[in-house]
Formats: sequence, C-alpha cells, structure tokens
Amino acid sequence: QVQLVESGGGLVQPGGSLRLSCAASGNIFSIRDMKWYRRAPGEQRELVASITYVGETMYIDSVKGRFAISRDNAKNTVDLQMNSLKPEDTAVYYCSAEILTRELLEDWYWGQGTQVTVSS
Repeated sequence: QVQLVESGGGLVQPGGSLRLSCAASGNIFSIRDMKWYRRAPGEQRELVASITYVGETMYIDSVKGRFAISRDNAKNTVDLQMNSLKPEDTAVYYCSAEILTRELLEDWYWGQGTQVTVSS
C-alpha cells in the first residue's frame, strides 16, 4: 500500500505565496519522477511541474519564474513553492509519483488533492 498526502493549500491574495507539500509513505523501494498537476474549474488537468530523482526540473510556461519544485529523497517528499500567485492559478493541485515498491512493481500514485484559491 502506497499513500501520497498533500498539504499546504488555502486562500491567498493575488501576489501572495503558498507552499504545497506532498509526502509519500508505505511500501516504497524508490521514487523516480515526482510531479505536480492542477485542475481548474471546468478545465482539464494539466501538468505544472516535475522533478527527477536527481533534481532535474520542468515547468509549464505559465509558472516559470514563479513556482519552484523541490524534493527530499530521504523523506520521500516533494514541495511546490508558489510565488506571485495569480487568480488563474486557482485550482485543485495534485501530486503524483512514479514509485517502485519493494516487490519491484512500478506504478504512478496520486494524492487526494489540495485546493488553492487566489482571490482578493
């Protein structure tokens, strides 16, 4: 059994900051890529940022220079620091991780999501 639990969402004014965290636990041998997605109301889910085991990062254009993804391999966590937030960043944010279990079975796992609302 593998679980991903997100935290850190909330309501923030435009221009403000939030830090999302995601912790993976359970039957984990190793974690490869870790990603943050979001789904805005009425929109499809989109990939926001990703990070490899060795720390290589990728961001969608709309968040470059404002968001920063990081991970702690020892703690099996991934964070998303979000600065200069805009109303269009409002969405439910999900973390996802490519996890290899101790039985050497690999699959993608998802958290339950955390709401981020940017509004004055």
